[in-house]
Amino acid sequence: MAWDNENRENPWRRKEAAPDPEEVLRRLKGLLGGSGISLGIVALVIALVAGLYSSFYIIEPGEVGVIQRFGRFVTMVENGPHFKIPFGVDRVTKVKREQVLEEEFGLASSATSMRGQFLPAGEDLSETLMLTGDLNVAIVPWVVQYTRSDPYKYLFKVRNPRETLRYLSEAIMRRVVGDRSINEVITERRAIAIEAKRELQKALDEAETGIHVVNLEMRKTTVPLPVQPSFNEVNQSLQEKEKMIYQAREAYNKVIPEARGEAERSVRDAEGYALERVNQARGDANRFSALLEEYTKARDVTRRRLYLEAIGEVIPNLGTKYILDPEQRGLLPLLDLGQKKGQ
Repeated sequence: MAWDNENRENPWRRKEAAPDPEEVLRRLKGLLGGSGISLGIVALVIALVAGLYSSFYIIEPGEVGVIQRFGRFVTMVENGPHFKIPFGVDRVTKVKREQVLEEEFGLASSATSMRGQFLPAGEDLSETLMLTGDLNVAIVPWVVQYTRSDPYKYLFKVRNPRETLRYLSEAIMRRVVGDRSINEVITERRAIAIEAKRELQKALDEAETGIHVVNLEMRKTTVPLPVQPSFNEVNQSLQEKEKMIYQAREAYNKVIPEARGEAERSVRDAEGYALERVNQARGDANRFSALLEEYTKARDVTRRRLYLEAIGEVIPNLGTKYILDPEQRGLLPLLDLGQKKGQ
């Protein structure tokens, strides 16, 4: 059966052994000597006191007491004072259900404290050395934070819940990392952590470990030292590629909108010119229709008016003008029609 992380003793083993009656009687006999007090009564009183003392226990806030009677699970009790059958009949295992525990993978503390129980010496970091989907190797450290949400399953359903958690977490992380490229493993750690947490919780529930995963956090992902220089060169090339792409996009975003604006302006100018010509043509047509209507009413007057209007528009553009009378025999006075008014 499993047992509490803080108390590594087996829950089936008795913590509170009852005192040996023969030893107690022998000591009392030595102390009392020849007095008239009955040793049987004294032994009975001591047994009652010891039983009363061992039958009282307190469950602290945040803890759950798991009660076993003759090794068989009976019930669970919440915080507060409680009584149990003494002399080893009832046994209480206290589990801190709300306490957040951590399991580290590939970190210094886990390499020195925990991994020696599962891997041979010198292989402490092998759990974080993983193969990615594009056949690259990455060192992926991570931390799992969890609580013991179901003390009954945690103690009795799995022999070693902590070891099971580590094995399942490592297997799931390898599977999730194996579905992604090395660049995704390095840059998308949050997405990987969310997926790994969901898959790990599902596996723990199927195994009935009684563990609830509070958080799964991925630490900085790197590559092994022998390939680090080559990996840095590849990253530098990728950065240069991204830089050139950004520069091209910047030039594109600068030239294309300007050309589109120029094209839009040309279209608007053409539309305005077309509207102007159409309106002018309509105005000329309406003017001609009005003149035709007036001409039909008074042809002589309208013809003369049109003639004078035409002359009034043409003569100012002729420059200096001299008017001669063909019947005049002498000197003809000149009328300077080009002189401006007031000069």
